[in-house]
Amino acid sequence: MDIYKIKDFKTASGELVFDSKENDDKKVVGRGKLIITELKAGVKNPERVNVYINGKFSFSLDIAQVVEFKIRVGAEISEEKLSELRSASDFGKLYQRTLEWVLVQPRSVREVREYLARKLRNSLRGPSATNEERWSEVPPVTTGRDERVRGGYSEFSDEIISRLLTKGYLNDRTFAEWYVENRFVKKGISKKRLKMELMKKGISKEIIDEVLDVRSDEEEIDKMIAKKRAKYDDEKLIQYLCRQGFSYDLVREKVAELN
Repeated sequence: MDIYKIKDFKTASGELVFDSKENDDKKVVGRGKLIITELKAGVKNPERVNVYINGKFSFSLDIAQVVEFKIRVGAEISEEKLSELRSASDFGKLYQRTLEWVLVQPRSVREVREYLARKLRNSLRGPSATNEERWSEVPPVTTGRDERVRGGYSEFSDEIISRLLTKGYLNDRTFAEWYVENRFVKKGISKKRLKMELMKKGISKEIIDEVLDVRSDEEEIDKMIAKKRAKYDDEKLIQYLCRQGFSYDLVREKVAELN
């Protein structure tokens, strides 16, 4: 990849002059033109390339995007192309951040969609958002048009989810199996309660029925009784267990066994 640097901003005609590090061939940038004048590896993320237009930082792309869009120093681009590249930059950052979030633990499709919606809301808040709410790595949008951000991020959502599904990073069944196993290991919980929780996560009834089919409420209610028996008398224990989603008949049977 050729690397160029700006040599002089003060020509009498107002043109920009830059030269190559590899040779002394001078190139002149006419006034009003949009020229890619420098490419630099990102400081925080060396996998991203900072792109300079007419000597000023404009946007960054990941290495794959640089190749895809054939970004090279000295190329002249139109306003429309600049807008397209900035949109691609926004997409790349949002996709990478979402991928990192998904890799921490399994997520459902609905969770990812809600995550992306939160990112959109935070991006529109600008400087008023807290450090936790904002995307510290992503510079604020400089166009001053919330419509571009809202429209672009909304379009990105479907594309990001589609890419994560295709690459296997996102799978509702895998998430449901992980979620059920995790909830059962931590503490007793009824199948009814689990079903409600999974439905809130956007998991289909078919997947829920399949992952819960091998589970038994009897084992789970025994765990919960062992934890709560000392705290409640029989009647309060019955009420508590029913609130947790266990059937009344099963609760009565298990509490009767205690006596």
